[in-house]
Amino acid sequence: MMPLVLIAGATGYVGRELLNALLNAGYPVRCLARHPEALRAKTLPGMEVVAGDVLNAPSVQAAMAGVGTAYYLVHSMGSTQSFEEQDRIGAQNFANAAREAGVGRIIYLGGLGRSSAQLSTHLRSRQEVGELLRSAGVPVIEFRASVVIGSGSLSFEMIRSLVERLPVMIAPRWVSVAAQPIAIADLLAYLMAALDHPIAGSEIFEIGGSDRVSYGGLMREYAQQRGLKRLVISVPFLTPRLSSLWLGLVTPLFVRVGRKLIDSIRHSTVVEDPRALSEFDIRPCGFRDAVAAAIHAENKQLKIDLRTTHVNSSPKEAFVPIRRIGGVSGWYYANWLWQLRGWMDRLVGGVGMTRGRLDPDALCVGDVVDCWRVEAIEPDHLLRLVAEMKLPGRAILEFEVTGDAAGTVIRQTASFDPLGLLGRAYWYSVLPFHHFVFSGMLQGIAASLGNHRSDK
Repeated sequence: MMPLVLIAGATGYVGRELLNALLNAGYPVRCLARHPEALRAKTLPGMEVVAGDVLNAPSVQAAMAGVGTAYYLVHSMGSTQSFEEQDRIGAQNFANAAREAGVGRIIYLGGLGRSSAQLSTHLRSRQEVGELLRSAGVPVIEFRASVVIGSGSLSFEMIRSLVERLPVMIAPRWVSVAAQPIAIADLLAYLMAALDHPIAGSEIFEIGGSDRVSYGGLMREYAQQRGLKRLVISVPFLTPRLSSLWLGLVTPLFVRVGRKLIDSIRHSTVVEDPRALSEFDIRPCGFRDAVAAAIHAENKQLKIDLRTTHVNSSPKEAFVPIRRIGGVSGWYYANWLWQLRGWMDRLVGGVGMTRGRLDPDALCVGDVVDCWRVEAIEPDHLLRLVAEMKLPGRAILEFEVTGDAAGTVIRQTASFDPLGLLGRAYWYSVLPFHHFVFSGMLQGIAASLGNHRSDK
């Protein structure tokens, strides 16, 4: 029988991915979670969830009973209190409990950055956690990684949000700092291989992908693979504090961790000790393949509301009400609901529905349409709008018109790419409204053209 594995931090991005990998490999897994309800709703065979917190020593001691290997994937970067002190307490509690329970080894994911450098408080804390975990005498395998590329990774979601929302990015100098990103699949391969990797004591391994690239390079690569034209302009005057405030305005998900994250990004995070390549039979991919894999995974998570209608009009005629949408023309159905949604957005600092549109009849790429912005337009054929409201994800509304003089099909697609659990919760919370709002909007467009033949 395989030994019991404990994961502290299973509700985080890497923790969730590791949990699935361990269960698929047949390991029994116990998850230590402050909010066990977040995991119990999706309990799988071989999985156990226990309530506890690394800051609460007795709860950690109870969770360690019978454990062979313990993963420590916890950090307090999102805390409103002193995350450094909380990290110290949590790591010491975990190490002591592992020693008392006779745990065979601890596997810890830390951060790259030379100890001799003037590290950010976040990176310095990550390395201090490794020292504290080793202090109890339990063998520790510490992996130090840079940016993790995967759909759900904090750093990658920041890159994605910025590129998707900003055609031009006035970026601080930290976007040019070198990093060595690693794909989530390769990171998981290392974490899994560490389960039975032979060690005499504790080891530190620096891991990364096969390429070195800056955050700016990652932004440009993401834009290229998504088919987006984006310009990144580096300027010297955006301090970490100003950068974090700007980041919070553009991507509200990062309001709490923005400053700490940017402080870390300002330091080069590249592999200087390549021993991991000789110690493990793993050959990580480059950042381009990592970004492609993340986008592919992202696309599979899209939430889509797709509707079509047939109208007795030519494509040119059918496109007229579509290109006039928003502003004085409204949204063809339940305009009061759109106004209510805009008012709610304004309450949280968003743009709301008050911007209208520059021209009531014509649209160009980059034009504002109430709370949306035109991402693509092809006359008499396609209109794609990207939401600029404050949302836990990326929302797109697209209209595609195909047909001939005898009749036309209007295809309306509302898609949402959720950011984490909050994003998925948002989608399902508004799902009941979609049926009549999006259905009514498409019917309203068709009605403005005269009789339409059928809806699907």
